[in-house]
Amino acid sequence: MTTTCAAEPADPADPRDAGELLDPEQLREVQLRRLRATLRHAYDHVGFHRAAFDRAGLRPEDCRSLADLAHFPFTTKADLRDTYPFGMFAVPESEVRRLHVSSGTTGRPTVVGYTEADLSLWADLVARSIRAAGGRPGHKVHVAYGYGLFTGGLGAHYGAERLGCTVIPASGGMTARQVQLIQDFRPEIIMVTPSYMLTLLDEFERQGVDPRTTSLRVGVFGAEPWSEEMRREIEERLAIDAVDIYGLSEVIGPGVAQECVETKDGLHIWEDHFLPEVVDPVTGEVLPDGEPGELVFTSLTKEAMPVVRYRTRDLTRLLPGTARVFRRMARVMGRSDDMVILRGVNVFPTQIEEIVLRTPAVAPHFQLRLTREGRMDALTVRAEARPGATPEAREAAARAIAAGVKDGIGVTVAVEIVAPESLERSVGKIRRLVDLRGPSGT
Repeated sequence: MTTTCAAEPADPADPRDAGELLDPEQLREVQLRRLRATLRHAYDHVGFHRAAFDRAGLRPEDCRSLADLAHFPFTTKADLRDTYPFGMFAVPESEVRRLHVSSGTTGRPTVVGYTEADLSLWADLVARSIRAAGGRPGHKVHVAYGYGLFTGGLGAHYGAERLGCTVIPASGGMTARQVQLIQDFRPEIIMVTPSYMLTLLDEFERQGVDPRTTSLRVGVFGAEPWSEEMRREIEERLAIDAVDIYGLSEVIGPGVAQECVETKDGLHIWEDHFLPEVVDPVTGEVLPDGEPGELVFTSLTKEAMPVVRYRTRDLTRLLPGTARVFRRMARVMGRSDDMVILRGVNVFPTQIEEIVLRTPAVAPHFQLRLTREGRMDALTVRAEARPGATPEAREAAARAIAAGVKDGIGVTVAVEIVAPESLERSVGKIRRLVDLRGPSGT
């Protein structure tokens, strides 16, 4: 759709914008200086990193170029869980001003901490992100990410305030009330997971309100993978610009990377604060820009909990910058731990999402059920029919989805078209894949 907002340019007089005004050579100089300081900070103050560097026979001063980072060891989520709760902190607990916990659902949680300077930096980066999405001081921002230990709600909240916006801290849930607040308070921006935005759209229509008549002009969507088809669905039904935001608790939270509203061509990574790599998920080998693989981050300016080569499990590729000097990351195609290997073929929920969303008579709500038939895994796509869809239209939709998956992905799946409003609705992050194989299948 035609862009309705434009990103505000960086302000040369504002030190928070300095990174966006660097040329490529200046950026590399800043990155190397900050990287060497981060490696020294981690080695001197975090026992885990000191032991990992020592095992690899490395010292911080061995990093003489950005390419030398590839010699240093990775950090994984398992490492963060093994050092639970505060073993990764690089400052005394008395200097930590806030704790957050990752939204993972298995095993020990991963705990992250922030100094006062970290919280200020985080607010700056989310403010930068909202501005790149088209936000302006004075705009109202409806924050429907969850608040609490999850970083989404408070990260968006303080970033919007830092930009000079008015925040409506709606959090998740109470969907009917959220729709009423949007109508009454007239925000220009909404920050929410894309799956919950679909739930809100359904509620607008249930209340007899045309979503295209609301005050909303920009949606900043993140916290879960989503597809171009879902972007089109949201933009057409809501008449807004839908842009992607990326972050994860272990690195800082939302605000690591942002899609710019004027291009909508991938997320610019704020490389003056986070150094990205893409590696082969199996071998760990660093891949050249443009090659798909697992995203890895090293923080460059964090105090309380610096991360060194943190393996995110998110699968993407790095691309040249367009709207900003910083490199872009392509939209996350999925997570390595969300990938299903079905009869030797790698399948991601976002691939099936694209097929479901372009199928007539089917609503943008679906669920994948993984079962075992004998010795073979089987996948069933359960998709909701749109209200009023005839039995013939439902049968045609099932055939179209099965054919789309077979032709586009290369596997055979079963398809069930279920009644409208019969599948679980998102009130935050949606669970697309339900594994019913039991312990023997995992």
